[in-house]
Amino acid sequence: MSKVISADGTAIAYTRAGQGPPVILVDGAMSYRGQSINTGLATALATSFTVYTYDRRGRGESGDTRPFAPEREIEDLAALVAEAGDEVRLYGISSGAAVALAAVESGLPVEKLALYEPPFIVDDSRPPIPGDYQRRLEEMVAEGRSADVIRYFMRKGVGLPAVVVAMMRFMPAWPKIKAVAHTLPYDAAFVVPYEQSTPYPAGSWASVKVPTLVMDGGKSQTWIRNAARSLAEVLPNAEHRTLEGQTHVVKPAALAPVLAGFFR
Repeated sequence: MSKVISADGTAIAYTRAGQGPPVILVDGAMSYRGQSINTGLATALATSFTVYTYDRRGRGESGDTRPFAPEREIEDLAALVAEAGDEVRLYGISSGAAVALAAVESGLPVEKLALYEPPFIVDDSRPPIPGDYQRRLEEMVAEGRSADVIRYFMRKGVGLPAVVVAMMRFMPAWPKIKAVAHTLPYDAAFVVPYEQSTPYPAGSWASVKVPTLVMDGGKSQTWIRNAARSLAEVLPNAEHRTLEGQTHVVKPAALAPVLAGFFR
């Protein structure tokens, strides 16, 4: 494990593995190096690439300088890109895809960008996020209500049934999830503007001209698949691909070959 220092002085922990062109993987909500869907993906890609996985601020071994602003997460990624060197490939999943997209829009220098199922809502296939969603998350975090923050996120953000959410506290990973519940407003800051059940605003991400691959899973919910297809249509230089048989929890064996082919 190594660390880079972000623009505001926050230490960001990362791990590097493999050899070849650099690839940085961006986790989604409540994920970090010790608990990440990207762990297996990093191992698979490390046969052909130098893969960087990192703890987004407030998670794992990274710091969490306050107050938070979305720009701080972009600066964290910029520090990691500077560490990785030239011709960086960037991949983000779920809300991590939204972070990666925002970072490239801000001018982050990357060679290629790949996104898997950013949780945007662009039509009436799912109700929009509640109007007070961000505020409610922030209030519960401020009150130290970690379990309530997670339940609210899972019900109103992810859209899981109440019975499924109720069972989460019996999962072995529950303590680790609670430990990073305070970062859920960080993810919300990147996704809420695009979770209104309306099409992407005209000119969205017009500056993101790098080759981009937008992916979804063939077994994922309709609303998130529609958002992925629409995103590929609005980005200036993007293609769309569906990974058949996959859900939002995409399997590394299905994803790694597609990313490897795109990133070469």
